[in-house]
Amino acid sequence: MSKGRYSTGASPKAGFSRKKAVIAAVCVLALALVVGGFFLIRALLDPLDCRIAPNVTIAGLDVAGMTKSEARKALQSALDETLYQQNLTVELPKQTLSLTPADTGVRANVRAAVDDAYKIGRSQGIADGALSLTPYLTVNEDFLRASLQNYAIQYDTVFQESHYALTGDAPSLNTADFQSDAPCQTLELTVGVPEAHLDVETAYSDVLAIYGQAVAKCRGGDYSLSVQVPPERLPEALDLDAIYGEVCSDPVDDSLDMTTYQFVHGVYGYSFDLEEAKAALSQAAPGETVSVPMRYTEPEILGDGVYFRDVLGECETKHNDNENRNTNLRLLCEALDGMIIQPGETFSYNEALGERTAEKGYKPAPAYSGNQLTNAIGGGVCQGSSTLYNCVLLADLEVVQRFSHGALVSYLPLGLDATVNWGTTDFQFRNNFHFPIKIQAETTEDLVKMKILGTDEKDYYIVMTTGTDTTKPDVIYAVSYKNKYSKETGELISKDREAYSTYNRDIG
Repeated sequence: MSKGRYSTGASPKAGFSRKKAVIAAVCVLALALVVGGFFLIRALLDPLDCRIAPNVTIAGLDVAGMTKSEARKALQSALDETLYQQNLTVELPKQTLSLTPADTGVRANVRAAVDDAYKIGRSQGIADGALSLTPYLTVNEDFLRASLQNYAIQYDTVFQESHYALTGDAPSLNTADFQSDAPCQTLELTVGVPEAHLDVETAYSDVLAIYGQAVAKCRGGDYSLSVQVPPERLPEALDLDAIYGEVCSDPVDDSLDMTTYQFVHGVYGYSFDLEEAKAALSQAAPGETVSVPMRYTEPEILGDGVYFRDVLGECETKHNDNENRNTNLRLLCEALDGMIIQPGETFSYNEALGERTAEKGYKPAPAYSGNQLTNAIGGGVCQGSSTLYNCVLLADLEVVQRFSHGALVSYLPLGLDATVNWGTTDFQFRNNFHFPIKIQAETTEDLVKMKILGTDEKDYYIVMTTGTDTTKPDVIYAVSYKNKYSKETGELISKDREAYSTYNRDIG
């Protein structure tokens, strides 16, 4: 029987393996305890429970209470529908740019943005709860700057002062040689241009700032940027009232030199429609020129009208309803109306009317022949001569020939009538003034109306009065007086007898 040893059945190698396993298990357990302890301690030390603090937003997206993972998903989803999807509208003063995400190449570092958002409330380095996405963006900077720079090249303005000018040949406005068909000038009003330059760097930063709040801007329907380009220098506004005073002139009437008794030519006015020009200028853009036509203004008194500005004498007499007589009155007024008597010229009533005949349209009507009442062609023309006679007296023209009627007339006071008869009796006066005079004559429904127009050279006015002697049984005597009164004081200057008249009481 051989000798042997006592054995338990376990080899040394097997015992070593078991020892390693035990050590590994102990290490794993220890690591788990350490890691678990770390998270446990961290959870115990983090009051936010590993979530983003309240009131924290990224680009306007509310990520408060989210874990980092949740915030990254939410932000990525929001950017996919906003920043990466929609065009940014950039409104400039003279152009609108539409910046597409593809052109600008805009992208955001979502992880970095969420990490910094997570630090809010946990780190002293970040305090603002509204986190802009701008620091986390990358863009195609060359494209963005080039777009803004191209605008600046095209629309930056060079200063230009407002100004005006009259274009075309200046017309002669003197009434002596004025030509109404001569073209007027045109007033050119040019609105000044302010000096303005786009600040490309500021506009570029503004675009990034909008991108930085893209989520809120897009969802709020305000994904646009209005870029202002304030003027650096402004031109003065055109003062149209002052310009009107400089380029316009009022018309000046033709006139008379009362010292030399010469005709003095006036001028036409020259102006433009001020209110119309103001309205057009208010709508004009910088640098735009508004064309305003000049126009002529005619003087009120022009040419021969200068001689007939004043009423030297006027008279109205009533007529009856005799149709034939009224026809004769109308015809005589038509013949006299507009007749001009030159200085020194003697006017004849008979010559002015000519013979009153049926061929001229005159009708038979009651008329005096001496103190006999007859029916004669042209009956009634004596009312015309009598009316004109009173105009002559009040004008203080020189009476050359005048006769009273043989009997009383109803349309004028005694002593102020003037009878006429073709071939025998005339009424005449002379223009003893320095300027021509003109007769105005017309009939109305019940009146004969006459005026003598001219240039009043007198410093007095005339009032006619009459006196009568009715003591005789068969005749009435009348005396007319010319009374001169001062225009300045109204005082009587003189009273002179003008004419002596005799009227028969009986009409045969």
